[in-house]
Amino acid sequence: MAAVSSLSFSAIGQTSGDRKLNVSSARHLSSNFEGFRFRTSCLYHSVGLRASTAASALVVHCMSTGTDVPPTVSETKAGFLKAYNRPIPSVYNTVLQELIVQQHLMRYKKTYRYDPVFALGFVTVYDQLMEGYPSDEDREAIFQAYINALKEDPQQYRADAQKLEEWGRAQTSTSLVEFSSRDGEVEVILKDIAERAGGKGSFSYSRFFAVGLFRLLELANATEPTVLEKLCAALNINKRSVDRDLDVYRNLLSKLVQAKELLKEYVEREKKKREERSESPAANEAVKKCLGEYQYLS
Repeated sequence: MAAVSSLSFSAIGQTSGDRKLNVSSARHLSSNFEGFRFRTSCLYHSVGLRASTAASALVVHCMSTGTDVPPTVSETKAGFLKAYNRPIPSVYNTVLQELIVQQHLMRYKKTYRYDPVFALGFVTVYDQLMEGYPSDEDREAIFQAYINALKEDPQQYRADAQKLEEWGRAQTSTSLVEFSSRDGEVEVILKDIAERAGGKGSFSYSRFFAVGLFRLLELANATEPTVLEKLCAALNINKRSVDRDLDVYRNLLSKLVQAKELLKEYVEREKKKREERSESPAANEAVKKCLGEYQYLS
């Protein structure tokens, strides 16, 4: 099983508002997210209002229909750009824009309910994507703006991801899949997921959830193929879906690494060109000075 933490995706570019870096790999990255797209449905409900008057025995029933309409994808993206309005390097921006579309569709599905494994999966993807970003402060500010645009709590995402990571490091292949027989904060979280996924509540599987499971396996050094199968069974999750989604995730990581290398080469070439251009005027001045001194001596 590949180790997520062994890959990084740093790159330099510019956003759509500035000059864009024309690297073909950046376009390929967004195509990898096609498999991450989800359908969503609006939530509709009708509210019955009953009005009665004490002055008469007549009871008046008034029925009105309300519509709880979630924000559009455009509104979510606009909220993100408003919260973080500084330029974002193009390769990062390309993937972030795709991610926020996917997560918007997940977020506003009728069956969606936040859970810490989902949070761990998203934080894992985000941190891998943004590793090597020019500024640590900006990287965290982008994270805050992203989650807030989805009307969720970025602090909760970070706290839950950290909680599960600490728990995962303390597990073994056996203890990881036997969570239902033990008591503990994370064990309660996993039991709740298993109950909801088993049909006793609202549960919406997603690829971020699959990545969260993968991260737990990695932290527990549970590399045996059978461990994932047992964990999925314990959580009432379809393993075939998890396998498929992890393949998409690994492919995405590979594309991002390739893009990083291409952009690194581009930045080095541009830096070299700038240095050569800055050296040329100095060289010309030196030549002129030497020629002037030669003419004076002559």
